[in-house]
Amino acid sequence: MPRDSNEGTRERDERIEHLWSSLDTRGDGQIDFKGFKKGLKKIDHPLKNADDLLYDILNAIDTSQDGRIQYSEFYSFVKQAENQLWRLFQAIDHDKNGHLDKQELKDAFSNAGLTVPSSKLDQFFADVDTNRDGVISFDEWRRDFLLFLPDTHNLRSVISYYSATGTLNAEGDVHINKTLQGSDQGLEVELEFITVPSLVRLWLSYRYLEEVLTETTPHVGYFLAGGMAGVVSRTATAPFDRLKVYLIAQTHTNSAKSAAINAVKAGAPVKAVGWLSWPIVEATKELWRAGGIRSLFAGNGLNVVKVMPESAIKFGAYEASKRFFASLEGHSDTKNLLPISQFLSGGIGGMISQCCVYPLDTLKFRMQCETVQGGLHGNQLIYSTASKMWQTNGISGYFRGLPLGLLGMFPFAAIDLMTFEYLKSTLVSRSARLAHCHESDVQLSNFSTGAIGAFSGALSASIVYPLNVLRTRLQAQGTVLHKPTYTGIVDVTVRTVRSEGVYGLFRGLTPNLLKVVPSVSISYIVYENSKRLFGLS
Repeated sequence: MPRDSNEGTRERDERIEHLWSSLDTRGDGQIDFKGFKKGLKKIDHPLKNADDLLYDILNAIDTSQDGRIQYSEFYSFVKQAENQLWRLFQAIDHDKNGHLDKQELKDAFSNAGLTVPSSKLDQFFADVDTNRDGVISFDEWRRDFLLFLPDTHNLRSVISYYSATGTLNAEGDVHINKTLQGSDQGLEVELEFITVPSLVRLWLSYRYLEEVLTETTPHVGYFLAGGMAGVVSRTATAPFDRLKVYLIAQTHTNSAKSAAINAVKAGAPVKAVGWLSWPIVEATKELWRAGGIRSLFAGNGLNVVKVMPESAIKFGAYEASKRFFASLEGHSDTKNLLPISQFLSGGIGGMISQCCVYPLDTLKFRMQCETVQGGLHGNQLIYSTASKMWQTNGISGYFRGLPLGLLGMFPFAAIDLMTFEYLKSTLVSRSARLAHCHESDVQLSNFSTGAIGAFSGALSASIVYPLNVLRTRLQAQGTVLHKPTYTGIVDVTVRTVRSEGVYGLFRGLTPNLLKVVPSVSISYIVYENSKRLFGLS
């Protein structure tokens, strides 16, 4: 029995008998796996839902290997476990005052090579310190901590943070190279290789994330954060979007391209840049003549109405998809998904959001292509465009080009979000290593988040841009700025390539990239900070 306990043999036996009676819910003197799990749920033990670990626990206690625990086996196990926990308690208690404070726990984890987040350590300490006196006594330690956490060496895995100096080898084992004081006899026990601190990590995970194990629906804050990100970013970049749509709608041959090529051949790079920028300059002048600054923001009202649900659904569906795929993979860590799961999560988020707001998207493009000098503006133009679409094609007119939209959105969303998550996690891991802290304690700067978002957005937008050009032309067909009409996807593709070459598939790419970089950067900065504001991970 541990020396600092005031408990006598009789009191200890009564306590163990009481614990046994709580676990033996059927009262038949033996406990199988189902009964053991039911008993742990009854006492609300942290491992009550950890089936894999419970099988290991049962095997460690069941020395007769008959699949059931008898009281004698249970009694021996508890005595052995408490003795080892007492030795662990003593090793952590550096000042030998019979209590553990938070700093001693933090040092023990750190010295064993375990980086535990400050938030988790605080929560763990609060859970174990049941009388809230700011320290953990041994009675509190053995009552709630690692009593039922076995390993092949009978709980010795819990001593992976047993010493003041420990190193991790290539196999994931902790090499303990300090001699520790033993228990009652004051013996010295040298611990060699003690397996994996992952069991301790698993215990912490099950203790504090058990509710998330079955949760697949994200917090409403994810939707709000996504909506806020969409509104702010798209409004800030509305003129770029207007310019892109105008250039896509143009079908004439671009003489500026030939002039730029000739300038390069003549060794005049400055002239070449001037010719390449000429279409953008002329388009900007034309849009300004159509209505000044108001013309540059034509369709922004619809964009805000469209983007609020689109961004909210996109990010919300992405988070829900990640949780769903995490549950399929058998865990709850959405940051540790397989690459294919991340790809599918991003694609599903993009496709769902695209389907939901596609009619508003079509209305916005057609409205922008009907905004000309001397024409209707504002709400009048919206009503006129919507009415004309309905009278001409009915509901199908609002969904022209949807297959191309879905085909483009899937790789865009998947590449965008997957690239962002990968780069972000890589940067967080590197920062955590340099700062010698846990990854959850790292907060990236807005600049870093923005740079990652800019790169992922530009990359994904460039890859799928030809699909977006064809989709936009299907949506804008028959308008003032884009008079041609098409019979379908094949028709618009053939006619675009035949009349304009491959270049036609990339019309408006420059303003699109100029739009995407700040748009995605602002979007992710607002999204990440909104998640932090709402207390989301």
